[in-house]
Amino acid sequence: MIAKRTGRLVVLTAGPAAVCLALGLSCPALAAEGGKAYQIDLTQLNDSGSRGTAMLSIKGNQLTVQIESEGMVPGQPSAQHLHGSTKGHDFKCPDATDDTNRDGVLSNTEATVDYGDINISLTTAGDTKAASGLAVDRMPVADKQGKLSYKRTITVAQDVVDHIKDLHIVQHGIDRNGNGMYDVQGAGKSELDPKLPQEATAPTNCGMVMGASVGSIPVGGIETGGGVEAGGTTAQSAPQGATVPAGVALALSAAAAGAVFLVRRRSSPAPERTEAKGAAA
Repeated sequence: MIAKRTGRLVVLTAGPAAVCLALGLSCPALAAEGGKAYQIDLTQLNDSGSRGTAMLSIKGNQLTVQIESEGMVPGQPSAQHLHGSTKGHDFKCPDATDDTNRDGVLSNTEATVDYGDINISLTTAGDTKAASGLAVDRMPVADKQGKLSYKRTITVAQDVVDHIKDLHIVQHGIDRNGNGMYDVQGAGKSELDPKLPQEATAPTNCGMVMGASVGSIPVGGIETGGGVEAGGTTAQSAPQGATVPAGVALALSAAAAGAVFLVRRRSSPAPERTEAKGAAA
């Protein structure tokens, strides 16, 4: 296995043997033979305490999304999406300064200025179009400890494949008043749908593909409209993946030559070229 240092990323090229990229723990394989995989660390918004790790794995037009997160509202559904642009626009995760009305809650509308419209709705079943962004009956539900595990493989359009590094994951759902549920007493009604509480649609975390948009200059401007639909419907719904501690990077296994993975560069200097020893045949 060859490790090449490229700025803020380490690009690892796997050899023919199945190699686990060492991130401190063993995890399910996501990248199929000849595919690529990208890591996303989810960090809290709205002081939610939510965090997690996600992996995007692509082979052809098949995209596998796996998410392990914690600090979610226990027993409540979490709307989740791939936000961003496949048309050359540059987006990023928002922060508290985007709370333009200063009400103490970063709403989805306020945050969309930074993270862009929905491209793919990460539902558990049915279609994954942008129009399903609020299909809470088809979104994953956190367990009693506030942990959420999600894995699904879907068919996506070629523009998604080409611009996957420009997209990022956002999960929604906060508990502003700490009563263990979504209700209007916490933050009022959602600006997206008055039938839903604001707590249900406000973003709880966000994460970008490692290295994406670092130091980049926004191109074009902010997209408007109801979001860009993914170019296809569900190919298959994979079973729930094995749970690992959320907030810790998932390790990946590669089974073919040429599989490329992006992981965060270690804090200590890495040699320009190192050979992995003892890889399984």
